[in-house]
Amino acid sequence: MSRRFLVLFAAFGLVSCAASPSTPPPPAPPVGGVLTAAQPAPTTPPTTTQIDVASGPVSLRYTFDGGIHLPITDTNGGNELRAFGENGGALRLVPEGPGLAVAYPDRCRLAKEKDCPRAILEGARDDRLNPGTRPLHYGASVRMTKADLADGANVLQKGYSVGGVTQFKLQVDHLQGHPSCVLVGRARTIYKAEPAHDVADGRWHNLTCTRTGNRLTAAIDGVDEATIPIPRDLSIANAEPLRIGGKGAATGNDQFAGEIDNVILTIGN
Repeated sequence: MSRRFLVLFAAFGLVSCAASPSTPPPPAPPVGGVLTAAQPAPTTPPTTTQIDVASGPVSLRYTFDGGIHLPITDTNGGNELRAFGENGGALRLVPEGPGLAVAYPDRCRLAKEKDCPRAILEGARDDRLNPGTRPLHYGASVRMTKADLADGANVLQKGYSVGGVTQFKLQVDHLQGHPSCVLVGRARTIYKAEPAHDVADGRWHNLTCTRTGNRLTAAIDGVDEATIPIPRDLSIANAEPLRIGGKGAATGNDQFAGEIDNVILTIGN
């Protein structure tokens, strides 16, 4: 067809032009709300006495930005966490910046602790999250107020400090609002790096714990605030799952109150 006829066709609207690609709509914001909580399953002994440790580097990060309609996984889509609660304790995903954070039950003031609502996030047993003696870096962002403080408020942990189980833990305990990093080996000695810094001020703070060789360091908002010596051969390996917000859902669980976001766990070479 000649250029002359193309011009005439276009003039009478007989030539159509392909539509330009449209800009895709922005993704829908994540949906917050109450997470469905289950009753914790009865505790059963491990199927094997063998407890392994990480065979190579591990890196996990939880942002909680998927919303209530998706499983809570790390940013790689694995290591799912589930909500467990007792006495009506519930976890909520609440807006934080462009994403979401986890809001824990308000601090309970009932006369009997056994009647208090409790709720945590818990993964499955995964020995790949045992650092052994490897370099270890873990932490979370938290927002707490004075009303959230108590004698026990566990942010992140794997294992226990009793019975030779071994443990790594991040907590914000007591009315001073001091965060602390804890490591416990089979010798049952508790090593705690505790900055003299109150983080229960209603603002977000990034809390991290770093074990390198014979040192354990607690940092607040990227600044090293406390460092203590630890044995080089201190090994952490247990059959417990990763838990966020408490050491379980039963009575005496050192329930966290406030909000948690951006949980990280890194095991080095």
